[in-house]
Amino acid sequence: MTVRAVLGIRRWRHNPVCRATDRHEAWMALVALLLMLLAAPVIGWRTGSLTDDTLLRTVRAQHEQRRPTTAVVVRPAPGGSRFAQDPEAAVVEGPTRTSVVADWRAPDGTARTGTVTTTSRKTDPGSRVRIWTDDRGDPAVRPMDTATAHTHAVLAGIGATLLAGGLTEIARRLAVWRMMQRRYARLDRAWAEVGPDWGRTGTGS
Repeated sequence: MTVRAVLGIRRWRHNPVCRATDRHEAWMALVALLLMLLAAPVIGWRTGSLTDDTLLRTVRAQHEQRRPTTAVVVRPAPGGSRFAQDPEAAVVEGPTRTSVVADWRAPDGTARTGTVTTTSRKTDPGSRVRIWTDDRGDPAVRPMDTATAHTHAVLAGIGATLLAGGLTEIARRLAVWRMMQRRYARLDRAWAEVGPDWGRTGTGS
């Protein structure tokens, strides 16, 4: 409908039966189309770029605050739970993680014991697994990697583009609806003025 209205602008400009509202609707369609083709992608690119910069700073901060540590499995965690990859990496395909009770050492050399998660398939007692800890030695979620950050940024950019395009089309439809309501209101007023004389022409009254 939008493209058809845009293509009819030139023809309607010189059409004697073309209403002003028809021309206004065509121009609104053209503006909406240009916004969806030009402005929406720019908004998406800018959103993706800002998101990427923010997430990369988060990645750097997480890698500075967290460190990989080797832990020794003591026993399976109660229930032997298994679950999907870290929430921060949920966008990309990741390995299944297993919950175990393990021993490890904090950065200051203090011995620690607790429940941790690992992607290792070898979780028998005595097995060595890689975990992540924070500066205090407490278990931490694996830091987000650069690829995951870029994926989130791309999705944010695509979402912003689609949202901008959708809002533009909604605004156009609302404006057209409002224009149609005003057109019907004018027709009702005109009919109210002419209606009382309907059928009296030629009766000699």
